[in-house]
Amino acid sequence: MSQSLLRAACGLFVGLSLASCASGPASQSVEPSMFSNELRSEHRGSDDLLTAGLGLAGLRSVAPPAFADATAPTVEELRRRALWGSWRGIADLAPGGGYGELFGSLAPAPGREYSAYARLPGARQPHRVLAQVPDNFDLAKRCVLVAPASGSRGIYGAVSVAAAWGLPKGCAVVYTDKGAGSDYYDLDAQQGVRANGSVGALGEAADLAFAPDAPVNASGVAFKHAHSKDNPEADWGRHVKQAAEFALLALGQAYPQAAPFTFDNTRIIAVGISNGGGAVLRAAEMDGDWLDAVVAGEPSIYSDGPGARALYDYTTEAALLMPCAQLHMSNLPQPPLTAALQAGAAVRCATLASEGVISGATPAAQAQSAYALMLSKGWTDAALRAGALSTGFDLWRAIAATYASAYGRYGVGEHPCSFNFAAQNPDFSPRVASAAERAAWISDGSGIPPGAGVGLLDSKVQLPDLTYAGLKCLRGLWDGQGEDAKRVQAGIQATRAGLPRKGLPVMVVHGTDDGLIPPAFSSKPYATAAKAAGREVSYWQVQHVQHFDGFLGLPDYGARYLPLLPYVYAALDRVEARLDNGTALPADAVIATTPRAGQPLTAEHLAVPR
Repeated sequence: MSQSLLRAACGLFVGLSLASCASGPASQSVEPSMFSNELRSEHRGSDDLLTAGLGLAGLRSVAPPAFADATAPTVEELRRRALWGSWRGIADLAPGGGYGELFGSLAPAPGREYSAYARLPGARQPHRVLAQVPDNFDLAKRCVLVAPASGSRGIYGAVSVAAAWGLPKGCAVVYTDKGAGSDYYDLDAQQGVRANGSVGALGEAADLAFAPDAPVNASGVAFKHAHSKDNPEADWGRHVKQAAEFALLALGQAYPQAAPFTFDNTRIIAVGISNGGGAVLRAAEMDGDWLDAVVAGEPSIYSDGPGARALYDYTTEAALLMPCAQLHMSNLPQPPLTAALQAGAAVRCATLASEGVISGATPAAQAQSAYALMLSKGWTDAALRAGALSTGFDLWRAIAATYASAYGRYGVGEHPCSFNFAAQNPDFSPRVASAAERAAWISDGSGIPPGAGVGLLDSKVQLPDLTYAGLKCLRGLWDGQGEDAKRVQAGIQATRAGLPRKGLPVMVVHGTDDGLIPPAFSSKPYATAAKAAGREVSYWQVQHVQHFDGFLGLPDYGARYLPLLPYVYAALDRVEARLDNGTALPADAVIATTPRAGQPLTAEHLAVPR
C-alpha cells in the first residue's frame, strides 16, 4: 500500500472532484467528492483480498496475527490483523456454525486494493474509502457492492457482509468507514494513524487520518466518531454515494481499456448491517438513478414510521433500566451476566425506586416494575433476553457516551456529561498509552472504546450505584431542556431517514430477537412507512436471530440463536435476480427457524426462503 493510484485516466487527482474525472450524466456528483492520499496495493498468493491469506483456520485462531515488532508493525501485518478482527467481530466462524460450508465463501480472492481519504463538502475531518477489485472482475456485468462498516468499525468492517458474497461473483467491493473508524489519536504523544495504517506524529506526518481540534495539554485518546465535530450519522447516505464514486474511479484505473465506469454502465448495490444497514437505507432516499438495489440487515434507522424510536432514546433507556429489568427474567443467556453484575443490578433497582422511576419495596418487586416499564415502552421479551449481552459488556453506556458527543458535535474535553477516553491502569485510572497500544489501534479498535487498550472515563462515578449519575446525565440530553440537550437533540433530528427512492428495490432483514437494535424501533417502522408509500420494499423478520453473529461461538448463544448473515446473502441473491431477470422481490415474511441446540448448523435450522 505504498504507490499512488489513479494516475492514468485522470492524472493525479488529489483534491479534485470525481465529477471532473468520470463521464456520463449519471456519474456526475450531486455534491463534489474530494479524495486525497491515494494508495494502491496488490494481493495475491498468500495475501488475498478476502482474508489476507488467513483462510478459515487462521480466522478461527483465538490469538490475532502477531507483529514481528509490536511497536512498529508493517503495513502488511496491520492489514492482516485488521481483516482478522473484522471477520471475527461480525461472523460466526466457530466449528458447527456453518460458515464457509453451509453459507458464505472464504475461497482466496486475488486482486488489487485502492484506498484514499474522502471528505464531504463542509466536513471538518476526512474519512476512509477502500475499493477491492478482484482479478475475476466481470467487465461484461460491471458490478460494485458498496459496503459501509457496521457499528463504528474501521475500513474493513463490512468484509464478511459484502466481500464474501461479491468477490466470488466477480464484483468489486468498496468500503467506507462513514466518518467513524479506528483512526484513534494519542493526545499525550500527539500521534495518530497515517494513510497506510502506521503511526505518525503531528507536524511530521502530513497524512494523518484524524488530528482533532483539541485544547493545549489535552490528555488521553480521541477518536473520530466522538471528536470529529461532524455528526457523521447525519451524512451516512452521502458517505455511501461517495464510496460508490470512488469505486468507479478505481475501476477506471484498474481497467483503463474499459473506461469510463459510470453509474450508467455499472451496477451499484449497497449492502450493510447494523449502522451499515442504516447507512444504505439513508443512501436509498437520495435523488438520482445512481443506486440500483439495497440490502439492509438489522439496520439502525430512525424513521417516521409507527413506533420508530431514535437509537439514543432507547440506548439511554436501556442503560438505565435493563440491568434491573433483567433481574426479573429467568434463563438468560450466559455469559456475560455474572453474580457480580446481578448484585450491581440490584443496586440499580434500588436507585431507580428511590428516584420514583419504578415502584416496589423489594429487589424482586422493583425488577418486575422495571421489566413492565420496558415492555410498556415497546421492548419485547426476546429483545430484553438477548440484551443481556449488551448489559454484561456495558455496551449501552459506551454507545450513549460516544453518540452524545457526536450528535452535539463536541470536541475533545467538551463532553456535556464529562466523559473522556484514555488508556487505563488496573484500577481504571487514566495513564499514557504505550507505543505498542498505539500501533495496534488501527487494526484492533472497534471505533468506540472501551477496547484495544482504550477505556471510557466517567468522572461522575460514585457509590453505591457507580454509573448511574453519568447515565442520568446522558438520558437528560434526550429528554432535557438545557442548551446541551437542545444541541444533542438537534443532532439526532438530523439523522431522521426519508423514504427510499421510487422504483428502487430494497430488502430489509432483521432478527426478531435483536436486543441491541430492536426491530420494533427501527426496521419495522421503516418498512411499514415505505410500503404504505408504495415503495418496493421487502421485509424479512427472522426468528431466533439476535444482533451479534460474532458471539454465537459462546455455547449458550450458539444453542439459542442463529446467524443473520445467511439471510443477508440470500437477500443479495434476491435483489440480483430482480435486477437480472425482473423477478419480483419476495413477499414480506416471518421466517420460522429452529435453534440448533448445540448441534452443527443445517439448512433446516435456517429455513431460508427459496
